[in-house]
Parts: sequence; C-alpha cells; structure tokens
Amino acid sequence: MRVYVSVAFYLPGFKAGGPIKTIQNMVTQLDGDLEFWIVTRDRDLGDTEVYPSVQPNEWMELDSSKVLYLSPDHFNVKSFAKVINDANFDVLYLNSFFDVNFSIKPLIARRLGLIKPCPLVLAPRGEFSKGALALKAFKKKLYINLANWFGLYTNITWQASSELEKIDILNALNVDPASIFIAKDLPEKKSRVSNDQNNQVLSEVRLVFLSRISPMKNLNFALRVLSNVKSSLIFDIYGPIEDENYWQSCLKWIDALPKYIKVNYCGAVNPAQVSHIFSHYDLFFFPTRGENYGHVIAESLSVGTPVLTSDQTPWLNLSDDNLGWDLPLESESLFIEKIEQVANMSRDARSIWRKQVMERASSRVNSDADVADNKALFEFAIKRFKNK
Repeated sequence: MRVYVSVAFYLPGFKAGGPIKTIQNMVTQLDGDLEFWIVTRDRDLGDTEVYPSVQPNEWMELDSSKVLYLSPDHFNVKSFAKVINDANFDVLYLNSFFDVNFSIKPLIARRLGLIKPCPLVLAPRGEFSKGALALKAFKKKLYINLANWFGLYTNITWQASSELEKIDILNALNVDPASIFIAKDLPEKKSRVSNDQNNQVLSEVRLVFLSRISPMKNLNFALRVLSNVKSSLIFDIYGPIEDENYWQSCLKWIDALPKYIKVNYCGAVNPAQVSHIFSHYDLFFFPTRGENYGHVIAESLSVGTPVLTSDQTPWLNLSDDNLGWDLPLESESLFIEKIEQVANMSRDARSIWRKQVMERASSRVNSDADVADNKALFEFAIKRFKNK
C-alpha cells in the first residue's frame, strides 16, 4: 500500500516537533507493510535557508521512504494538484486541518476537481483541543464555517490519536462519528539512552521544559507556577523560539522569579539528543494546552524521568502507575504542590523513582496493537472510499 503524505515539516527538520516524529515513527514501524511518499517544504520551521542536504522539487530517497522537498514558489493549488496527480498512491494523508499550504490547498484542488478521486485521511494533530481552538479563535471559527460551506471536508476519513481527540473532532465539526478512526501516534521503538545512563540524579533538584516556545505549549504557565514555589531548584528550558513576542513575555516572568529558582534557556535541540537530555532531570514540567499524542512525554518516561503535565493529553492517570501527574490547568495550586513534593524528595528517593518510572512506562509506550491500528487506518479509508 502506497501512502502519499502531505506534511508541513519533515526530516532533517526538527523544530516543528511532534508531527515530524509521528511520520518518522510511522515510516519506521510500518516499513514492509506500507510505502510512504512524503511531500513537505524544503526548510525547517522559521528558517529561510534550504536544507543543505536536499535538492528542492525532486524526489529523494530517505531511509525507507521517498521525500519531495518543495520550494515556496511551488506552494500554489496548481502545483500541489500536479504533484498529487503525478504520484501513484493508494491513500492521500494530510497532517493538519489549518495548515494553508499542505492541507488546505490540496483540499481546494480536490474540491475543484483538479486531482484524481482518491481515499483521503486527515489527521488534525490536536488542533481541535480546547486549548488549541482558544488561540486565534475567531479566525479558526471563521475558517471552519467557510470550509463547511465550500464542502472541503466531505467524504474523508478522520484520524484521531485517542478517544479524547475523537470527542474534540466531534465537538468542533459536524462530521459522521463513523468517519473517525482511532489510531494512536507511534513512539520510537526503543530509547536511545542505555540503562546505565538513566539514573543521573544530582543533589540539586532539576526540572526541564522541552518543547517549542509558543502559547500552545504554555511555558508562561510553568513560570507562573514556579513564581509561587518556595523550594530552590533549577529549571532548564529547551526548544526553538517559535513566537518571539511570547518569548519576551516569558522573559519577564523569568526576571521576576525568586533567586532560588535558577532558570536557563538552553536553545533548540536535535531529536537525537532529547532522550539523553531527559535523563539528567528529576521532572519534566510540561503544562501544555493540548497534545494529540505528546512524543516528548513518551521520551521522558522511557528514560525514567517523571512527568508533570496537563490533563489535555492522552497521557492520563499517570499517578496510577507512579509516573507523575496530569492535572487541570485551572488548578495552579496543584502544580505548585507536586513541584514542592519533588523538591523535598531525597536524592535516593528520586533515584528509586526514576528506576520505577522506566520499568512501568514500557507498557504504556510500546504497543503492537497501536502499530496494527495505524496500518488498519489506511485500509479503513480505502474501504470507505470504495463503498461510497
């Protein structure tokens, strides 16, 4: 089965985070069952320079997939229609609802009859979560209404990465529940960090935030919480600055923090470094407004780093397995309480906790059933298309 993947960013890029990991892991874990032809842009998020290793607008081999890196002058409906029509594929796979170039323009070409009829799967990637829709809410609502009026989303299959995301899709759009297929995003097959590296517990309590610096990831909430923590600790921030104005507002919170809260901005990191970075911290503090999966949560847990996150991700009931906590964003006091709890743990207690997290996380992170569901997603879309 050949899948045509349209996604805004892909390897060797990394700044866009989750969607890149999702497609990469799908390519790796479904190799042999599915063949992926990926169309993306020729540069990373926020960059003006082309990737040095690619030839724009020509199909290239990458691992077990083929990738077409489009230059910005090809970002028009006619060009997208030509690329789609020239490709020989079984399923068209879009990886955003709101992305103008790699989702909306192919959908416009489809609506205008410029591309051949084909099964189509759309993965919103968490864009319909409560927190995501609250950002630029008026524009998003207006677009949804216009898209429905224009019939852009008729006769497609929706991928939800969890039951929670399925509910979000149904709440945001007037779609048939039977058109939604739940297939979880796939994590990496195994951690890059060896067991000997996984318990680097230091005397000072160290918290980490690792994600894009944007309102969706809610760094300012984390800083606001820390402003009310009474215990001394280190808080390191990793991730590309996607929204400069938002980062400036975060800097004001950092400047106002008590002196016993030490904050360091460590910049963007290559995905190959992420697991190793997590292994140096006592807690991953990630109060995101919403994730359809949360690859960074999986990576943190896989190397034994507990997680303190919001209840707006599929990683729920973490405390049941002693993996950390998922809390409502409306309850800042609970976040403060949990951070104080970690800050007051002894070094030995934190070391024991890390070992427990790494052991217990395996059953949550690795699942053969999830791999089977991802393959079944495309089979489901083909069957629905044929039965129309």
